Amino acid sequence: MEKRRKQVLAASFLAGAFAVTAGFAVQGHARAAQYRRMLDNTYQHAFTELATAAGELDVALRKVTYATSPELFSALCAQAYSKALAAQSALGELPYGNVELEQTAAFLAKTGDYAMALARDAYGETACTEAHRETLRGLAGAASTLSGALQSLLAELDAGTIRPEDVETVQARLSNATESGELPAGSAFQTVEADFPEVPALIYDGPFSDHLSGRTPKMLEGLPQVSEAEARRAAAAFLGLREDIFTLSAQGEGQLPTWGFSALVNGGELYVEVTRQGGQVLQVLSSRPVGEASLSAQEGRQKAAEFLSERGYQDMDPSYSIRQGGILTVHFASRQDGVYCYPDLVKVGVALDTGDVVSFESEGYLMNHGDRTLPAPAVSEAEAAAQVDGSLTVLAHQLALIPTGGEYEVLCHEFKCQNASGGHVLVYVDAADGRQERILLLQEDENGTLVI
Repeated sequence: MEKRRKQVLAASFLAGAFAVTAGFAVQGHARAAQYRRMLDNTYQHAFTELATAAGELDVALRKVTYATSPELFSALCAQAYSKALAAQSALGELPYGNVELEQTAAFLAKTGDYAMALARDAYGETACTEAHRETLRGLAGAASTLSGALQSLLAELDAGTIRPEDVETVQARLSNATESGELPAGSAFQTVEADFPEVPALIYDGPFSDHLSGRTPKMLEGLPQVSEAEARRAAAAFLGLREDIFTLSAQGEGQLPTWGFSALVNGGELYVEVTRQGGQVLQVLSSRPVGEASLSAQEGRQKAAEFLSERGYQDMDPSYSIRQGGILTVHFASRQDGVYCYPDLVKVGVALDTGDVVSFESEGYLMNHGDRTLPAPAVSEAEAAAQVDGSLTVLAHQLALIPTGGEYEVLCHEFKCQNASGGHVLVYVDAADGRQERILLLQEDENGTLVI
């Protein structure tokens, strides 16, 4: 009898445990289903926003092609920019946004920047031209085709024919794509990319202008190609290290093709890129641990300036610096005839524990530096200062050459100002026509200065 009672109790406990486990399983399944629905709703909402913004971008672009007054032309270009920005934001919320919809993402970025560039220059001599209108018509056509494709997919989503994918599904497919080298079928949204319309070439003063793709570095013009051995020798000489410790680890392409070398130095890996044309050091990065600082920021800036001077970088003046993780990164640019040339940027990172240079970047300098013919300012300092807002107090002035969004440069009066709360503002006034060209804010703290 006792044995039977124990068997009944054991069976009861097992049945209870199974019921509890089953309950948790059902509850977990229900919760997972709820999360799935919430995720699907979030992705579907993002896709709806994307389709809506793409349609509104199409409308704005078509409208601007008919605008004849600078005021309306500028307003409609700004509207097109805002719609492209909204579409980019929605695209960023999709798990496959900037990967599987790569062409869509690029189109939105380029179109938005182009529209904003035209909006800024709507009152200039080169704006509102027939060439710009023709480009805008081409962009409007592409936006219209894109909008139609997105609306078709949105209708299928609303009907439940297809459903948004979660991050794990996309990551799994992309992982398979990485292994096979091809993007496998599986996403209905890839049809947008497969049928993506032809986009007109954009020629304007901005970072997405097609004419910039063939731009050559000014500092490398006429210089010969260097071999791997010559590039290794240049890397070693630049850093004062033995040549035999460097091994080839990469070969960069693009506007500045490079030889990339690695070496183990001071407990960390050192990576150096040398341009294949001219054998100039483009980049240095060191992963060595940085200890407690023994140098001040001023001493770090001095070390950085000495490093550049010893390697033939003449007439370089520091602008701003930032300290992160024991490394002080100083920005330098060249000065010609008293004019500070911001496009000729060189960044030098100094470890404040030993004073060693642990990072270096010279792309801006190699792309832009050269002997310039600088015009005399048509607008005086006093005339330019009149363009500074009355709430700002001018602290310093200098002539500066600043880059535009593309390949051009503008000679400006630079005014360093202080606002009512003690913060600093940089105001740039075009030295040719006296118009405000740019305004930058300085965020300053104990770690340095950030320019925004």
